[in-house]
Amino acid sequence: MQNKMTTQDLILNLKAAGFEAEMIEQYLACREHGKMKEQIKLLSERRADLLEYIHKKEKQIGCLDYLVYQIRKEEE
Repeated sequence: MQNKMTTQDLILNLKAAGFEAEMIEQYLACREHGKMKEQIKLLSERRADLLEYIHKKEKQIGCLDYLVYQIRKEEE
């Protein structure tokens, strides 16, 4: 049998995942009403947002790496 996560632990986890207060309230309301699909949807949407952010930052890093490469190439 699994231990059920306390509401306090859940809130801390959602905050750590970047959920804003309004999103946390929405998630807790879904949980309270047993709306598992909606809970998963909210988590999946947040995950997608984070992944999009990471890809954007990776692209920015790639641009910086290219500029450094170009500068070093000019030094040769």
